[in-house]
Amino acid sequence: MNEVIQTFEGWYSLHDFRTINWSSWKYVSPDERAQASEELATFFHDWKLTEDSNLGSSVVYSVIGQKADLVFMHLRETLEELEELKIAFNKTTFAEHTLPAYSYVSVVEVNSNMTKPDVHPLEDPDTLARLKPILPAAKHICFYPMNKRRQGGDNWYMLSMDNRASMMRRREIIGGAYTEQVIQIITGSIGLDDWEWGVTLFADDPLQFKKLVSELRFDEVDARYSDYGDFFVGNRLDAARMETMLKI
Repeated sequence: MNEVIQTFEGWYSLHDFRTINWSSWKYVSPDERAQASEELATFFHDWKLTEDSNLGSSVVYSVIGQKADLVFMHLRETLEELEELKIAFNKTTFAEHTLPAYSYVSVVEVNSNMTKPDVHPLEDPDTLARLKPILPAAKHICFYPMNKRRQGGDNWYMLSMDNRASMMRRREIIGGAYTEQVIQIITGSIGLDDWEWGVTLFADDPLQFKKLVSELRFDEVDARYSDYGDFFVGNRLDAARMETMLKI
């Protein structure tokens, strides 16, 4: 059996995609609408307190296209905390007017090939910051799940550790050229969800998503060994922008 690469895990991640039932929301009474707005503002406030305490991070984006209307991305120490967040939101007035569109459960991951050789990863401030990241206030988000292919001669898991590491280093050079434009968070989901990894990109210029993914397409890891799920792209929402979006 080929050697399994060692990974280090940080915060658990939930991508919660929702579709707004506009047909019911537009008939909500002013009092109920005010209650919904107040509840959402409380959530934003509580998430900020959690982030300030370095106990997790949350962001909300509107989703472009018809796959969903909103995505809530949460990072927390435990799966129990993510479940509490989901249940708390489901009990709100606004949630009564949303439908689940998609979700993704994973955990922030850094593999041993991406750590410093002379220090234990869990004692390295840089690695810890990657395992427990504060989600950026970028204008746009791009999320997609992916697998490494397991088909015939293009079976990633039958390659040697050295071969896999060499190809990933070349791939990282491509990504490194975009570090000023795109922030990337990789979450592992083997055994947690339907795909093997979730990739979340943040940028102020959404064209950088297209440029980065296009360039990666020509890399051998992508061209021979990767399969992708649906892409979700959106615009950042804070409490004020969300309130404006929900006005009828």
